[in-house]
Amino acid sequence: MWKIASKILRTGIRTEQAPPDAHAAPGAAVERIQRDILDVLGRALNLRAVDAGSCNGCELELHALNNPFYNIEGLGIRFVASPRHADMLLVTGPVSRHMAFALRQTWEATPEPRIVVAIGDCGCSGGIFGESYASCGRVANVIPVDVEVPGCPPPPLAILRGILAAVRRAAGPGATGSGATGA
Repeated sequence: MWKIASKILRTGIRTEQAPPDAHAAPGAAVERIQRDILDVLGRALNLRAVDAGSCNGCELELHALNNPFYNIEGLGIRFVASPRHADMLLVTGPVSRHMAFALRQTWEATPEPRIVVAIGDCGCSGGIFGESYASCGRVANVIPVDVEVPGCPPPPLAILRGILAAVRRAAGPGATGSGATGA
């Protein structure tokens, strides 16, 4: 135990500092995001995450959206267990042949307006897996996709931007709020 304690004293704290804007009051940005979501849906945004065959890297970034730093629940965005309660599907990974039918069923069970966001390089283009005997490739090969968020894996902020771009796109050209950054 003394050996570990002395090593801790010698090395000190090795964690990163929080980003400079981490403690800034979000205020207007949060209100704008909530207003955009309410303009389109009239209520909170419910997300259903679907892993169509990924390596789970993108899922880790999706889970990070729920941590206290990103706090998407504070923005009126939450994950739900059933596609029947969802407004938007977040699909990760290349669609494996075994998941293609389940993904189509999930999409069909999602009420209108169905909004689909493909997350990660694999969801957007098939990634390193592409199309093969075991993979249908990109999500758009199986169901219609509204917004793609590239990256391997994309950071949580890029995923959040993709979600907001999809909400704004669903609102149409006359939507309020700042312009969507393309995904």
